[in-house]
Amino acid sequence: MIERFADYFCVGTADSKDDAINLILELQPKIVFLGLSTAAKSETSLAIVTDLYMYLNQLPCVVIIADTPKFAFDSMKAGASDYLLRPLINSEVVKTLLKFSKQFSSATQESNIQEKNSTNLNNFKTDIDKEESNPLICIRSYGDYQFISVSDIVYLKADNNSTDFFLKSGRKLTAYKTLKHYESNLEGSFYRIHNSYIINSNYVTRISTGKSLCYLNGNEVSVPFSKTFKENIDTIIRNISPEYL
Repeated sequence: MIERFADYFCVGTADSKDDAINLILELQPKIVFLGLSTAAKSETSLAIVTDLYMYLNQLPCVVIIADTPKFAFDSMKAGASDYLLRPLINSEVVKTLLKFSKQFSSATQESNIQEKNSTNLNNFKTDIDKEESNPLICIRSYGDYQFISVSDIVYLKADNNSTDFFLKSGRKLTAYKTLKHYESNLEGSFYRIHNSYIINSNYVTRISTGKSLCYLNGNEVSVPFSKTFKENIDTIIRNISPEYL
């Protein structure tokens, strides 16, 4: 009868309570058919169901097979999922298996939805983290708007009432706002070290206090610093290598 259902196959049988419990714990079947005897001291009894609660968080679907309906209430109370009477009727067994197939299918779909939602949420959080850790800045020059990653900025240089941005790619962009404006809006790794310069300390590779120069981007660029902003220089050194202060 079960052979008609491709999704189901028999993984084992047991003749005693202990063997049944051990087999269920080992094989973790989805459905267990439990035959009840009218004998009061039958080893294979409802105690199997109650004992399984000691070991499993999720019990298999238990189908009780009995000669009389008198055990039905106790079976359902113990946690059985269905109750069939002997002699077994083909259509009743089919209904039981179809019911479980639908139940398992719904559970799988729900699990897939939850997994997909969890994946989407994690991706969303990752995207947010990336955006937060590497925000964009808009550099406006007349009617031209350019959006660049803050992490790509090596340093900024004041040029009267405009500010030049020097990027790690070697590009130079000009924005028509003062250096003071960007000093207030760029935080974290950005420090003003001169009336004319703000640097991204992530690109600092050398500091010469004798020459009052900061070397950036693998020593390719040198930027002067002034005594007015010596405290910012000390902060940069402290952040990069605290043991030298």
